[in-house]
Amino acid sequence: MTANGILQIAIYCAIIMALAVPVGLYMARLFSGERNFLTPILGPVEAICYRIAGVDPKKEQHWLTYAFAMLLFNLVCFLSLYALLRLQGYLPFNPQGMGAMAPDLALNTAMSFTTNTNWQNYGGETTLGYFVQMAGLTVHNFASAATGIVIAIALIRGFARRSAQTIGNFWVDLTRCTLYLLLPISIVVALFMVWQGMPQNLSAYTDATTLEGAHQSIAQGPVASQLVIKMLGTNGGGFFNANSAHPYENPNAITNLVQMVLILSLGAGLTMTFGRMVGNMKQGWALFGAMGLLMLAGVFVAYWAEAGGNPAFAHLGVDQVASSLQAGGNMEGKEVRFGIANSALFATVTTDASCGAINSWHDSMMPLGGLVPIVNMQLGEIIFGGVGSGLYGMLLFAILAVFIAGLMVGRTPEYVGKKIESREVKMAMLAILVLPLSILGFTALASVVPAGLAGPLNAGPHGFSEILYAFSSMTANNGSAFGGLTGNTMFYNLTGTVAMLVGRFAMIVPVLAIAGSLAGKKLVPASIGTFPTDNGLFVALLIGVILITGGLTFLPADALGPVVEHLQMQAGSLY
Repeated sequence: MTANGILQIAIYCAIIMALAVPVGLYMARLFSGERNFLTPILGPVEAICYRIAGVDPKKEQHWLTYAFAMLLFNLVCFLSLYALLRLQGYLPFNPQGMGAMAPDLALNTAMSFTTNTNWQNYGGETTLGYFVQMAGLTVHNFASAATGIVIAIALIRGFARRSAQTIGNFWVDLTRCTLYLLLPISIVVALFMVWQGMPQNLSAYTDATTLEGAHQSIAQGPVASQLVIKMLGTNGGGFFNANSAHPYENPNAITNLVQMVLILSLGAGLTMTFGRMVGNMKQGWALFGAMGLLMLAGVFVAYWAEAGGNPAFAHLGVDQVASSLQAGGNMEGKEVRFGIANSALFATVTTDASCGAINSWHDSMMPLGGLVPIVNMQLGEIIFGGVGSGLYGMLLFAILAVFIAGLMVGRTPEYVGKKIESREVKMAMLAILVLPLSILGFTALASVVPAGLAGPLNAGPHGFSEILYAFSSMTANNGSAFGGLTGNTMFYNLTGTVAMLVGRFAMIVPVLAIAGSLAGKKLVPASIGTFPTDNGLFVALLIGVILITGGLTFLPADALGPVVEHLQMQAGSLY
């Protein structure tokens, strides 16, 4: 590791910390129904949306009604995207004449973008026309991101309200999130990206002749508009197959920094939204602190593993030490314009969140470096996490943490003034156990059946890691992959569809049940026996619960492939 690399990581962390409070307070005002600086411009548009949809913005919903509206909306999103993918050959803005997707691949892709996963078993520039990229994928990037955010807001209201029967109105929350939060930022940053050299057009691909005389087709299209919301909404699906390693999706170091900031800005801000809406900003800072410490641990493990280089190459006498003449370390699969520090940081950030965008190949990382993204996903991507999903995932662990603390002091556990009883603990455990059920179940199945074993391109522990990474990514709604896995098969398309569906909605519904239960409770005044949840002791307890719960559930499967692979490399075996 170098001082320059550590400085770049420190600058990024400082930016995220600086943005958390203003972004979080803006969202708190927005979802509390207060006026903001965009209301004079967007207020009439918002009102028109309600009239067209027949929505009464003053009428709130019970948690069951809220959940039904959310599921119905996402069902329509899924069916509409599936139809677009299957009918692509008949749609406009398709200068390359792309045909319809195969049914199983269209099913997987429609579920992927509906669930905010953006797992892609295809290459964007060779499979999809511009209309589907815009009206299909980009629109769903907004819809799935807004869904995650409003679920988190509904849970926050559950903590903040007292003796209430409602948790908000899904349609109002969705509209306000899209109009006042996601769209304005996307428009401004997209213009910045165009200025930095990112394409935004509807032109046909350009045929070019290289200096060597070879013929090349240069893909382009409406890239900037999709790129911004893929990062801001922690979606991650790339316009190009190479994702943010492609120079058109990530031209330079500045755009790389902006993209990483977009990934965590809303997730970090939601911790402050929580603090403001429950009336105690220290509670938000406690969640932020737990997330930040876990993120830093992952970043520096990944950076250390990659900067150390490949021990198998060291045995061959290859110089991998950083110097003024070379970057050093493991540069396989990394872009020279980003280097090792920004590649390790990007890989960690994108799996801390449910983003899944990449600027280097995770499959080419060192074994322990590749273990970091897997662990991040299997912990539920609660380290700032996906927009909304990170916060409500962390709050599930907070419920478990205060439950354990309550057992230790012999009191009914409380969190931000609400008693945590058996219903909340059961729902929290149900939501948390969804991940290991899907990840380990599908990984075990793929590891024994011929259709699953046909996917990995590598034998041995790394092949197992490719399978484990895939189902971790799909269940956690991340979307990144170890590129050695051939995923566009009937087996992986169908099992992946189920994994993404379970990982998203089998977690959201229990979260809404918790929100409804908490909203109906009275606030309990703090007493001498109340366990404080806004200090360093609670942060330490919360991190311990996260690591112990995740470790007991995943550690044997997590470590098997990467650790064995690490030991083989240390022994000089290139297998």
